[in-house]
Amino acid sequence: MALVKPFAAIMPKLGMEKLIAALPYDVYNREEAVEVVKNNPDSFLRIDRAETNFGPETDTYADCVYDKAKELINTWIEEGRLVKQDKPMFYIYQEIMNGRPQTGIVGCASVADYENNIIKKHENTLAAKEADRIRHIDTTNMQTGPIFLAFRSNKEIDAFLAQKTAKKPYYDFISEDGITHKVWLVDDDAEIESVEGYFAAMNAIYIADGHHRCASACKVSAKRHIEGKVQESDFFMSVLFPENQLKIMDYNRVVKDLNGYDVATFLEELETYCHIGGSDIPVKPAKKGQVGMYLDGQWFSLEFKTEYLSDDPVEGLDVSILQKYVLDGMLDIKDPKNDKRIDFVGGIRGLEELERRVNSDCRVAFAMYPTDINELFDVADASRLMPPKSTWFEPKLRSGLFLHSI
Repeated sequence: MALVKPFAAIMPKLGMEKLIAALPYDVYNREEAVEVVKNNPDSFLRIDRAETNFGPETDTYADCVYDKAKELINTWIEEGRLVKQDKPMFYIYQEIMNGRPQTGIVGCASVADYENNIIKKHENTLAAKEADRIRHIDTTNMQTGPIFLAFRSNKEIDAFLAQKTAKKPYYDFISEDGITHKVWLVDDDAEIESVEGYFAAMNAIYIADGHHRCASACKVSAKRHIEGKVQESDFFMSVLFPENQLKIMDYNRVVKDLNGYDVATFLEELETYCHIGGSDIPVKPAKKGQVGMYLDGQWFSLEFKTEYLSDDPVEGLDVSILQKYVLDGMLDIKDPKNDKRIDFVGGIRGLEELERRVNSDCRVAFAMYPTDINELFDVADASRLMPPKSTWFEPKLRSGLFLHSI
């Protein structure tokens, strides 16, 4: 059974939610984050990326940066910009992108469930990326960005979400990127108990996005156990979505050279693994096993040959097949996470971005069919890991709408 509990969130004062809500800290580089905060000093990015309060001479990971984040949170609470709810509760968070709603439940998941593999992962984490969020959480005593979790849909939760979202929301605003955000409070004691029961009946929950934030929160919990400070840090703030609410977008690849091949020879060897067809229009794959390729100013449709497909939950992923036979086998990219010859482009940027990259600083682009949410579940259930950059979730959860004090 999964343990998900209510919490008394610290939330923006009514009327300030649109100003404060910010995209996750890790979608920006430092220069971009500085520009966001310059244009909107009320953005939560000012806290999530507190180096924006200093000049470029200050190291991103200097002690003063984390101290500034703590100072700002406390100041915003004192000024009434951020307000703590008067009791532990759950929250409904809905984002609407291009007319499609994505609705989940905000609560606190259990570190013990993460450690016992009730909360399942499908990616490795890097210690260097964890270190920043560990210090941010530990210094501010606050979890500021929710972890994106998913679970297998069920009719009870679907009915509950439909009933709650039919009512007037607590927050209702449109962010600068055109996405609508709505929040409802689940503060009725009977409803709170029902939500806890929904999750207690589950034997698995899955990390969809936010592996590093999740691992960081768990390491802060372990640190505080050693220090004898067992508090709210045994739980981490999450938004939990039924699978039927989620849309995974394609996560595409661009490569900077052909590893010594000329175009004709590259296509000739590629025919070993794929059926190749030319196209006069950009190729967006229509089904699993298909890949669009942009090379030398032309689009091609690739379809993996049957003998190179697999029923294995990892080896059978389109990204795995492309990696094994083309990126590694032909282009000698053995470590896509660290090889500087390859880059990854989220599907939100469209096929036009792939063309732009190939026409500027790359030689070839591969447009992927999106990984299915059930493929993610199957990999996690098998205690396996996906290749890097297998999934791209949109829309992104906003930071600053909910804070969890630990």
